[in-house]
Amino acid sequence: MPDAGKTLDGRCGVCHSSHMTASNPTIRETTPRRPLDGFRVLDLTRFLSGPYCTMVLAELGADVIKVEQPHTGDDSRRMAPKVDGESYPFAMPNRSKRSVSLDLKTDRGRELFLAMAAQADLVIENFRPGVADRLGIGYEGVKAVREDILYCSISGFGQTGPYKERPGFDIMAQGMVGFLRMTGEPGGRPAKVGIAVNDIAAGATAIYSIMAAQMHRMATGEGQYMDISLVDAGLAWAVWESGAYFGAGEVPQPTGTRHRRSTPYQAYRTSDGYVTIGAANDRLWLRLLTALDRPEWKDDPRFLTLPDRMAHIDELEAEIEAITSTRTTEEWIKTIDAVGVPCGPVLTFDETLADPHVVARGMVTDVHHPVIGDMKTIGPPTKFSALDYSVRGPAPWLGQHTAEVLREIGTSEEDIAALFADEVVFDARPHLHDQTNDEA
Repeated sequence: MPDAGKTLDGRCGVCHSSHMTASNPTIRETTPRRPLDGFRVLDLTRFLSGPYCTMVLAELGADVIKVEQPHTGDDSRRMAPKVDGESYPFAMPNRSKRSVSLDLKTDRGRELFLAMAAQADLVIENFRPGVADRLGIGYEGVKAVREDILYCSISGFGQTGPYKERPGFDIMAQGMVGFLRMTGEPGGRPAKVGIAVNDIAAGATAIYSIMAAQMHRMATGEGQYMDISLVDAGLAWAVWESGAYFGAGEVPQPTGTRHRRSTPYQAYRTSDGYVTIGAANDRLWLRLLTALDRPEWKDDPRFLTLPDRMAHIDELEAEIEAITSTRTTEEWIKTIDAVGVPCGPVLTFDETLADPHVVARGMVTDVHHPVIGDMKTIGPPTKFSALDYSVRGPAPWLGQHTAEVLREIGTSEEDIAALFADEVVFDARPHLHDQTNDEA
């Protein structure tokens, strides 16, 4: 591991992190230190998988510079709802970053990007395979200006294979890996997972892959190219399902909220909603009988062992729901929790965000956006004992830090003015940008 005074690339921790906080007061400096202080990222990603990855890197200390096309920027900037013209969905995974708006289709724009890349540790993109190379900013192009660069590509189907040219969003990846066929109620239409699970899987895969590549670079001085696809990342999460298939040829089918290997382990109807119960072994099963006031089930041949219960799962569900439907969810949680069986409510998302435990864990946090104003966001999930992992600041408006970053790579004020005039670079709100620089 690096010394306390060094960054992950072995350089002085001041060079990247100090200019970031000094010139941009919306990015706050905090103690204790962040593990990625001094690690600079050029983020060419859009939508969710890449932005999720770089959000985490930013809040672990990386200086993430989001490079966006002029005028429109990241496609998710157009997503509703909007407040004063700024997209709230965009603002969630793009917080804690800086924005440079640069026309990469121009020779000058490409030159500026490569000048930025020469000072970067990581370039991450999620164009369709081949696009970055055609723009002259692919791995080989960037490696020519920074030999030890880390370069990560995220795409729907990967950089190789017969489907590599296909565009791919989360829904295509969920269909490709079988998730649409194993989600939902038995006999129902294919159903997607409620969140963009393959996007998030790809983003999470990128995070740990980048960390591994950086550790390798620290040990050897070698850069690395990383090829990540939404399909591969989602499929890698199907560890139990693949075990059942490889072991017994079982193709997973929709089960609603039921577990494929254990019961009772699902949501059961109550008088005012649903309660989840996880009596996943014989010890918990016997405790649940006390809560349900059904001691006679201990000797019922249908329910004696877990294989017996799985063989009679329809009957068991009906018998349990006949009991749970007589009382409220809150009453059942108190009763079942008292005997030591895992249980919980089935909340709507607004109820989740207002839940006192979620609030106490700091999972809902406030941030001030210069355009939207005060806004709420989801906080980072890990609680470190001696590292700072928290929201550093709001998402930037399009091109907010363009002039700032150009100055950092040595561009003169005259050249900056000419670049704006020629629309090689862009700032969506120059009056606010100038005010921010004046205050800094």
